[in-house]
Amino acid sequence: MTTIRFSHTLFIFIVLMLTGCQTDKLERISYTSQVAGEERDFYLYLPNGYEVSDKNWPVMMFLHGNGERGNGKDELGFVLMHGPLKEAWIHKRDLPFIIISPQLHMFGMDESVSYLQNRDTTSIPKRLEEGIPERTPIAPTSETMNGDESELPDYITLPNGWERVEEDLIGMIDYVIENYRADSSRVYLTGLSYGGFGTWHLASTYPERFAAIAPVVGWGHPDLMVPVAEYEIPVWAFAGGRDLVVRATHFYPGLNKLEELGHTNVRFTNHEDLGHDTWKRVYRGGDLYTWFLTHRLNADSLDQ
Repeated sequence: MTTIRFSHTLFIFIVLMLTGCQTDKLERISYTSQVAGEERDFYLYLPNGYEVSDKNWPVMMFLHGNGERGNGKDELGFVLMHGPLKEAWIHKRDLPFIIISPQLHMFGMDESVSYLQNRDTTSIPKRLEEGIPERTPIAPTSETMNGDESELPDYITLPNGWERVEEDLIGMIDYVIENYRADSSRVYLTGLSYGGFGTWHLASTYPERFAAIAPVVGWGHPDLMVPVAEYEIPVWAFAGGRDLVVRATHFYPGLNKLEELGHTNVRFTNHEDLGHDTWKRVYRGGDLYTWFLTHRLNADSLDQ
């Protein structure tokens, strides 16, 4: 029986490779939010080859920015606006990760933030049956570059951010590891803007869980750095040199703290020609995904 099943799987795989068919899949997983006590959904992306392979796949959790918040049901599609899930599902890139993409609660921000009040579902990108949609251009902002030091804001995380749902996020990772062919030694974390701040917070709070992190246009406060350094989590942080929302210079105190603590596996890339939407170039490229795959937790970390 085992031999027959293996041969059948191998046959399917060969046919799919020869025909060039997409074998990836996007699922909606329901869960009960610990912070809100309500049922919500998150996206779970299964990559090309998952269905016909017996291997365990690396996992990437992506935390979106402030503009993609929602109710986790009919507004979940806004999560597809940016980031790795958009690259994999909308633009059909062959990214070899199981991708967990949750949606942050509104926490009342829809009552005061204009771009949340004025958005509509027609802006949500759609996966085409054939081909891929045209990309928006990556254009330098009109703001001038500014290398002057500026004082670090007095907050550690942004208001009503991802730290409020940290138990939900870890629960999602645990669910995927338990129910899918996921490699618990290769769980990666990345996010943009609000999600960049959330990346630092979650890695600091659960440092034993992540093989590498990549905060994009979201700086980390020095107070969060001790666990990151203690567990030697590989870090690749990204900033926009002309970003007036999250200034590149605000990354320096946290990164300097990591260096002070003896952490050496840290990268910092400043895209001097771009503004806050630096994430477009980061996630459209291939370097970050390749870098993630070079890292895994050691046996000692998995035992803790």
